[in-house]
Amino acid sequence: MPPAPRKKRLLRTGLLAAAAGYFAFVLLFELPLLPFLASSPASSSSSLPIQHPRRRELEAAAAFTSPFSPVRPAKQAFPAATAPAPGPPTLPIFSSLLLLPRPNATATPFDTTASDAFAAARLHLAHLHSPAPNPNPPAASTASRAPTCPASISVLREQLPFDGARVVELPCGLAVGSHVTVVARPRPARPEHDPKIAERRNGEAPLMVSQFMVELVGTKAVDGEAPPRILHFNPRIRGDYSRKPVIEMNSCYRMQWGQSQRCEGFASRPAEDTVDGQLKCEKWIQDDDNKSEESKMKWWVKRLIGRPKDVHISWPYPFAEGKLFVMTLTAGLEGYHVNVDGRHVASFPYRTGYTLEDATGLSLNGDIDIESIFASSLPNSHPSFAPERYLEMSEQWRAPPLPTEPVELFIGILSAASHFAERMAVRKSWMMYTRKSLNIVARFFVALNGKKEVNAELKKEAEFFRDIVIVSFIDSYDLVVLKTVAIAEYGVRVIPAKYVMKCDDDTFVRIDSVLDQVKKVRSDKSVYVGSMNYFHRPLRSGKWAVTYEEWPEEVYPNYANGPGYVISSDIARYIVSEFDNQTLRLFKMEDVSMGMWVEKFNNTRRPVEIRHDVRFYQSGCYNGYITAHYQSPQHMICLWRKLQSGSAQCCNVR
Repeated sequence: MPPAPRKKRLLRTGLLAAAAGYFAFVLLFELPLLPFLASSPASSSSSLPIQHPRRRELEAAAAFTSPFSPVRPAKQAFPAATAPAPGPPTLPIFSSLLLLPRPNATATPFDTTASDAFAAARLHLAHLHSPAPNPNPPAASTASRAPTCPASISVLREQLPFDGARVVELPCGLAVGSHVTVVARPRPARPEHDPKIAERRNGEAPLMVSQFMVELVGTKAVDGEAPPRILHFNPRIRGDYSRKPVIEMNSCYRMQWGQSQRCEGFASRPAEDTVDGQLKCEKWIQDDDNKSEESKMKWWVKRLIGRPKDVHISWPYPFAEGKLFVMTLTAGLEGYHVNVDGRHVASFPYRTGYTLEDATGLSLNGDIDIESIFASSLPNSHPSFAPERYLEMSEQWRAPPLPTEPVELFIGILSAASHFAERMAVRKSWMMYTRKSLNIVARFFVALNGKKEVNAELKKEAEFFRDIVIVSFIDSYDLVVLKTVAIAEYGVRVIPAKYVMKCDDDTFVRIDSVLDQVKKVRSDKSVYVGSMNYFHRPLRSGKWAVTYEEWPEEVYPNYANGPGYVISSDIARYIVSEFDNQTLRLFKMEDVSMGMWVEKFNNTRRPVEIRHDVRFYQSGCYNGYITAHYQSPQHMICLWRKLQSGSAQCCNVR
């Protein structure tokens, strides 16, 4: 064969061998690395436009900080996962805010309360983060699990145990106007052998006791503890330390009793706070009072002769051993009212941290024989169990992705887990303003509920609307301040904003007016804007009582009312830094806490310009408002419609 064709054939064979070798190299070494190269920053930068270094909330997968971790991240609030799990990206709906334990020398009662609330949330967090066994359950099975809400409940003696705690379930709690009627008979006094009581008798004969408890109870907050007693009604016919018949009323949460209200036969003074116009304690005849018949006779004589001046009648103590009674417990606007045999006996104001829907059980215990129990005018729905009645799962109400640059204003809205209707009304009203501007962002901040059903629905809502940040503790009034810290953290680390605003989910906000107020201050100055309170003193008794241990000072710092106020970003950064360093003083009243932090910032960092404007209304709505408080979902929609027509007028919707 001539040399030229042989040379060509050898060259062709060599090229084919080289091609085969290159193909084998690609197959064995290059292809397995493609998924990793595609997900690396270097690879993505060659095919995608350069992104702002700050992470986008709705595009990055978030690594949830374990609730069992003793520390929280010092830098990023929502760190990205290093290896995203397959499937759709998860949303960073859980705040990383965790409370570090302080040394005993600097710890306060607040620290203990907060630590317990974070610990109680662990089980709920584990439940929320566990994969659902069936992501698309049939509609029929979902409906079958939904609890019913009867309008009335009737229970007879035969349906209750003879002794011990007898509990009647109130599936959807109570509502304003609900009635619970108990027909029962106190038992005769019995000897009490409890050593704690016997010690007071100094070795004398056993103390004779006749008492019973009627309690409205809620859902257990922590396993191993008694459920919260939202209302504790305790008549002591015999056996009280005063040696007289009394009625004691109280509430108890996490095994901690509040300040008791004792009715001892003396009418409450007219100057004291009333409950829906009713006295907290009515008068009854004392043991040494022999004028009862004379008082009744005078009353009838005065009525017959037409004298306008009324005569107050004193009745006996409403309960007696062996005597049948009919007691009606009514939920009013301001508190609970107790009537016995047709006359008012006592009223107990609602205490912060509880709502009527929390009262999911009626417990009766003690020396009492029950004939029947009847509850009426009960709510026919429960937002915690029927969020679909309020939520409109429509794309038009979903929050847009976060802008990639810092914004002018970030608004954090405090809300409760079961406030589905309130959040939906905000989305459909003033929050619409944020969807038209890339310079304003708003998010709801919600703590966990004691009911896992509520938390499950909350998570679904957060994943769909993408506007909720869940703070990982069990919600309570005393811990609202931690949500405020979470708002500052979000406005510093997640969506850097020039100004940070805090408001409530029952506050209507005119965002354009808020921006007008903050822009009146030079952009290089620190600012604190709201309806300011100057030289307020803490209340030491009543509904908003603050103990000296909680607040030893005689005067609060100057502070803005909580339903709506604005701070500049440097103050927000200072709050987050102090919290990280465990030097931030925490107090249960969040608006006072903000005033305290601003005061310290003003004294140690730089002067703060405080702008007081009464149009940040605390007590309702007034024409020309900047913020309007205590607005129902119906009011929210009405105010938005009026604002769209150019009117800042209030609504009188019922």
